[in-house]
Amino acid sequence: MKKIAVFGKPGSGKSTFSKQLAAQIGIKLYAMDTILYQADGKEIDLEAYTNIHEEVLSADSWLIEGFAPFTALGSFYRRIEEADTLIYIDLPYFVSYWLVTKRLLKGLFKKPEGWPQGASIVKGSLSSYKTLRLCPKFWNRAFLRKLEAQSSNKKLYVIRSLAQLNRFIETQKP
Repeated sequence: MKKIAVFGKPGSGKSTFSKQLAAQIGIKLYAMDTILYQADGKEIDLEAYTNIHEEVLSADSWLIEGFAPFTALGSFYRRIEEADTLIYIDLPYFVSYWLVTKRLLKGLFKKPEGWPQGASIVKGSLSSYKTLRLCPKFWNRAFLRKLEAQSSNKKLYVIRSLAQLNRFIETQKP
């Protein structure tokens, strides 16, 4: 595992999982939220994002966590193409809704680790809820079939429970 793409719905534990995995195997982590947003919480322009993303992809190793906005969907597929390991976190929707709610409630008292400076936890959570409602149009069986077809020369892991998520970290060695 030298080039790892971790992706899934909002509230699927991607950030926490990716931090743990990157530390466990000793690889540099790139969180989409830190690439997409400026220090004041505003989204960077598409050209700047694309340049940063391509620079990261050209590195010898990386773990990129997250998903780009639909305006930059091409970058997601570029990441899938360049990665040697794909980790699709596909938790049940009720779990994702719960994890977004938990992040919101905790975030009212303490900014979540890795949350962009200046970004509102309330606005971000509302955006996550909105995205979750739309997710079945993208994160579905057709997407999984396409992913499986594109990953014949890669390792593909589909994680469907929090227990699987935790076990995966435990089984990785540097």
